[in-house]
Amino acid sequence: MESYELAILLARALDSKKGGDLKVLKTEGLTTLADYFVICTATSNTQVKAMSDACEEAAESNGERAHHIEGHRGGTWLLMDFSSVVVHVFTDEARKFYDLERLWSDAEEMDISKVLEEMPKHQNWRLR
Repeated sequence: MESYELAILLARALDSKKGGDLKVLKTEGLTTLADYFVICTATSNTQVKAMSDACEEAAESNGERAHHIEGHRGGTWLLMDFSSVVVHVFTDEARKFYDLERLWSDAEEMDISKVLEEMPKHQNWRLR
């Protein structure tokens, strides 16, 4: 799966769990860490977990797996590394603290509004 397709798939998974202020940043050419960062805000520790589960399910349905998952014990942030795409889920306070949009201000923000609108209500994560 191409890195852009994976980033969109993961953004859709986060959106399906009501992820707030969802952004996809194209970091390709700026870092070797990943081609895309997918960033969103969760309203609770429970929602952080639900978003993690949705991302894993969507990726695995398309033959992709997270290579590394890291999270703060308090459940205020989560990082999921899919190699070419890294997902960052934060509570509002943690997102303001880490301020990834400022740190990666050179990255291009992708317009994902149309692809999120096209998402069916009952998501079948299988793309192929």
